[in-house]
Amino acid sequence: MTENAGALNRRAALASVSLATLLLGLKGYAAVKTGSVAMLASLADTGLDLVASLVTLYGVHVAAQRADEHHRFGHGKAEALAALFQVALIAASAVAIAARAVMALAEGAPTASPEAGIVVSIIAAAATMVLLAYQKAVLARTKSIAIGADNLHYKSDLALNFAVVIALALDRYAGFHGADALFGLGIAAWLGWGAWSSAAHALDQLMDREWPEEKRRAFLDVAATIPAMSGMHDLRTRTSGAHDFAQFHMSFPPETTIGTAHDVMEAIETKLMTAFPGLEVIIHPDPVGHVDAEGTLPAHIAERSEI
Repeated sequence: MTENAGALNRRAALASVSLATLLLGLKGYAAVKTGSVAMLASLADTGLDLVASLVTLYGVHVAAQRADEHHRFGHGKAEALAALFQVALIAASAVAIAARAVMALAEGAPTASPEAGIVVSIIAAAATMVLLAYQKAVLARTKSIAIGADNLHYKSDLALNFAVVIALALDRYAGFHGADALFGLGIAAWLGWGAWSSAAHALDQLMDREWPEEKRRAFLDVAATIPAMSGMHDLRTRTSGAHDFAQFHMSFPPETTIGTAHDVMEAIETKLMTAFPGLEVIIHPDPVGHVDAEGTLPAHIAERSEI
C-alpha cells in the first residue's frame, strides 16, 4: 500500500468515527423519546458503528505500515482482521435486534412520540449519504477491505434509517402498530446478510484466495503486450489489504546470462506495476522446456532431507 493510500484510508476511517459519534447522541435521544424497537435497533447499530469504525481506523493504520523484518509482506491483512471484528459486532447486533422485535410483536403496544425518531432518522440518513459518497471516492483509489466493510455497514445503516422513518410513520399515521417490530426484524435480517458478505470477503484475503477471474484476465491481457513474457506460466495471485501480489515463472533460452535475465525481469516488473499500482511482482526464471513437478523437490534436495 502506498503512503497516499494509507492516508486516504485513515481519513475515511476518521470520518466514520466522527459521524458515528454524532449519530449516537442523536439516536440515543430519539430512542428514549419514542421507545421504538426500530429506533432502538438503529441506536444499537450506530453504537456498533462507532466501535467498528475505531477498529477500522486502527486496522488501516496498521495496514499502512511499511514491511519490516518481521512482516516482510507488509501488514495488509490487518484490514481483513478489522473487517472480521466488524462482522462479529454486526452479527451480535442482528441477533439482539431480532430478539427485541419478537418481544415487541408479542406486546403489540404503539410507539410513543414517533416524530422525534422520524426527524433524527432523516438527519442521520442525510449525514450517512455524505459519508458514503466520500468512502466511495476513497475506495476507488485504495480498494481497502476495511473501508469496504465499513462502507457496507453504513449502506445498511442508510437503509435502516429509512426503514425507521417508514416504520414510525406507519405506526403513527396508519395505526399499524406491528410495523415497528416487523421493520426491526427486517433490519436484523439485512444486517445478518451484510455480516455474511463481509466475512466471506475478509476470509478470502486471509486464506490468500486467487484474484477474481476478471482481474486475472486483465493482468494476463497486460502481460500479453510484453513480448518477453511469451514463456510465462504458473501464475499465482493474492491480495493483502490494498496490496496485490503476483508471482509466476517465465522461460529464457538456456544460454541467457543471469544479468540479462535480471534486466528483462526488472523491465517487466516495472511495466506490470505501472499498470497495477500497489502490485508486488515476483518472477522465477526457468530455462526453455523446463517443467516443474508440482509438489516435489529436486532429487538431490530430497535425498539430503531424508538424512
